[in-house]
Amino acid sequence: MTTSGHIDRFVIERLPPPSLMPDFDYSAPHLQGWPDRMNAAAELVDRACALGLGESPATVWEGVVWSFSHLQDRSQRIARMLVEDWGMVPGDRVLLRGANSPMLLACWLGVVRAGGIAVTTMPLLRAKELGFILERVQIQYALCEDSLAEEMTLAADKAGGNVRLGLFSPVGQKGTDFDRKLEAKPAGGGVADTSADDPALIVFTSGTTGNPKAAVHYHRDVIAVAESWPREFGIRAGDVHAGSPSMAFSYGFGAFIAFPLRHGCCSVMLPKAAPDAILNAISKHRVTSLFAVPTSYNAMMEIAGGYDLSSLRFCASAGEHLRDHTFRNWRDATGMKLVNGIGSTEMLNHFIAQPVSVDKPGSTGRLLPGYSARIVDKDGNSLPSGEKGWLAVKGPVGCRYFDDPERQKIYVRQGWNVTGDIFERDGDGWFWYIDRGDDMIVSSGYNISAQEVEQILIEHPKIKECAVVGAPDDERGQIVKAFVVLKEGAVASDDLAHDIQEFVKHSVAPYKYPRLVRFLDELPKTATGKIQRYLLKEME
Repeated sequence: MTTSGHIDRFVIERLPPPSLMPDFDYSAPHLQGWPDRMNAAAELVDRACALGLGESPATVWEGVVWSFSHLQDRSQRIARMLVEDWGMVPGDRVLLRGANSPMLLACWLGVVRAGGIAVTTMPLLRAKELGFILERVQIQYALCEDSLAEEMTLAADKAGGNVRLGLFSPVGQKGTDFDRKLEAKPAGGGVADTSADDPALIVFTSGTTGNPKAAVHYHRDVIAVAESWPREFGIRAGDVHAGSPSMAFSYGFGAFIAFPLRHGCCSVMLPKAAPDAILNAISKHRVTSLFAVPTSYNAMMEIAGGYDLSSLRFCASAGEHLRDHTFRNWRDATGMKLVNGIGSTEMLNHFIAQPVSVDKPGSTGRLLPGYSARIVDKDGNSLPSGEKGWLAVKGPVGCRYFDDPERQKIYVRQGWNVTGDIFERDGDGWFWYIDRGDDMIVSSGYNISAQEVEQILIEHPKIKECAVVGAPDDERGQIVKAFVVLKEGAVASDDLAHDIQEFVKHSVAPYKYPRLVRFLDELPKTATGKIQRYLLKEME
């Protein structure tokens, strides 16, 4: 690692030791020749301007168009405000909260430009979940969309006043205090002298132990993913991106930050990614590249016939397993094949994907350039083609859990990133998804920890015991199902099931609530008292 540009070394000092790091592979031609000093924000937006794309549209929101040069200007002003007015130094953590918007994108670029570490969060998170993130990585600053301020303010207040909060509007025109100060800032500004191996972002993902895990990614990681998946799909200047994932989701990070900025594309930002809003955006803005999760495709296909989708060149699906019926129904409704793929928060983005031609429908695809993978048994031994096992991956990016050596040991084994997914590889090198290998529930593209939901459920005054599993669902892939044992005197009923659902909704993000509640007299357990989750899953 070259000399770090970070003054605040809080994150660097809590990275996994070398013995627990994955192996990194930069041998592919498109990953070589990069400088040791690199700033991802400059590599994305400044580079685009230097290549003559300054006046090209970079992002659109509700009819407002920002060019690459305007986006660069906003990010420079934000960086100056953070450093000159707030006192941020390279290595400080800045939480970002908002729906996809030009200003959220500019804030991400501004934080990274100034050498900070961007911690983008899902807009649906509640104060309790935000509070955990604030505490976990010792957030010093937060930039939040003004319409989402309530939960953010609650979380910041509970943090003891240690978080400086700035509120922005989606395109900086609503006149918040932050917006006004941004306008008053002089234009221009430099870029922090960061190492390519300095942390640039932290992405939180739910794990099987309840609390979210914090995955740290470097400046070079951002550019590595921007140069890998797009290389296979012919993303080029002038393309227009739209879709459903939040920029806080690694899938959305690629779709609306890394890919389009690196390759001179325009991103259509949607305040709410409802089916009609996405389809209308495709028609209105001549979208070429659609990114969505299977749930969104299921919702869109019923009304897709009423929109002009002729501009689409490909439709990418990720975030959860693409089921055959979704692939077939979308193709029948639109004439377009869904391009399947898999990535992870720990790997920042895709490492396996179908080609645009979708040569083998039903398969997850083949390795992207720069990545290698194998199927292994529980002891890490390679399995031959045709056998089912754990998917293990290597490439230019990999898992670095923040201050979490025990989880790091589970995810990284013998230098390989073991994703937790069960796969099979055929003799031609195509990968086929089988199932999740742990208790993670993947619903509508969201990773939901069963234990996190259980921790909320057990606080309900009428619940004695509970267990949560993922139940198969045609629209969402999986849904959260809760098995509940009531306390003495409590009576099972539809009204109580609804009350339990509302109880969870008011404690955590609504997408985590159990859509099914089943009452049992007792939970199946082993002789040592452990819940036999496989028996609960078999009930499905």
